[in-house]
Amino acid sequence: MQHTVAKNIPLTDIGLHSGVETTMTIKPAEADTGIVIVRSDVTDRDNVIPVRYDNVIDTRLCTVVGNDAGVTVGTVEHIMAALRACDIDNAILEMDGPEIPIYDGSSRPFMKAIDAAGVKALAAPRRAIRITKEVRVEDGDKWVVLKPGVGSSFDVTIDFENKSIGTQNAKLDLYTQDFESQMSDARTFGFLHEVNALRQQGLALGGSLENAVVIDGDKIMNPEGTRYDNEFARHKLLDAVGDIYLAGGVILGQYESFKAGHAMNNKALRALFAQPEAFEIVDLFVDRTIHPCTSSIEKRTNLFDQNASQDEKSIVPSEAA
Repeated sequence: MQHTVAKNIPLTDIGLHSGVETTMTIKPAEADTGIVIVRSDVTDRDNVIPVRYDNVIDTRLCTVVGNDAGVTVGTVEHIMAALRACDIDNAILEMDGPEIPIYDGSSRPFMKAIDAAGVKALAAPRRAIRITKEVRVEDGDKWVVLKPGVGSSFDVTIDFENKSIGTQNAKLDLYTQDFESQMSDARTFGFLHEVNALRQQGLALGGSLENAVVIDGDKIMNPEGTRYDNEFARHKLLDAVGDIYLAGGVILGQYESFKAGHAMNNKALRALFAQPEAFEIVDLFVDRTIHPCTSSIEKRTNLFDQNASQDEKSIVPSEAA
């Protein structure tokens, strides 16, 4: 069944690019609301933004959504990854600023907050988007593929000339593996030499070693180093989970990418929905008795029966490249 958060969840921190402190409150929402942002600091025009792929207006440094009134919110990918991993279908994100709080540059703080608040089941089936035909988008040597498959799997490969990163891969199936313990704390990353140029453009104003892995030449500047040998690929997978959740529902199938980022992820969704024969909408009628942010392997194994559902129908220019 569909889910929302059990109660209001207030979260306050600065934005990675804006440097502006913002309070975001994740609020419960009715079935079929989806994920919607409300800019409470905007009172002179439409301040509501459905967080969907077709409302994405910028992908250069992060995923930015906006509405026809020119109201925008940046860096939605980390909270969207957390909502997807926690199986939250409906929520109002009420904000008093232009960018989602960054915290440590990962999704784990959001997941912990949702876990503490709890999740409420709603009396409506989940809407899932089943991939029925392979869709591929390319840009030079970068590519993303969405294709049919069991579960909801992600396979991400990155390739940087920088020796601190190199070639890395990360894989995860959201229905059989634990996103929270394996991926959610992978942090955003970027290169020190790009910071000055970004800040002259009014960007990366909130970036620091507290909320990003920063690379100077071939050296990791963070005293603690990386959290995983492949933390950079894990964060790219985290980003992909968040970006693809802008589809407006759970994707059933396989996501694979090489050297991709926010722009390619959005192009993949636009290509998918431009081909009606490449997907179908199915309903998932499953009651939830185990909290979506805990006991992940058990709850996801019990959650997804594909056959039954089928019958029922300071930083980051390159990290965002």
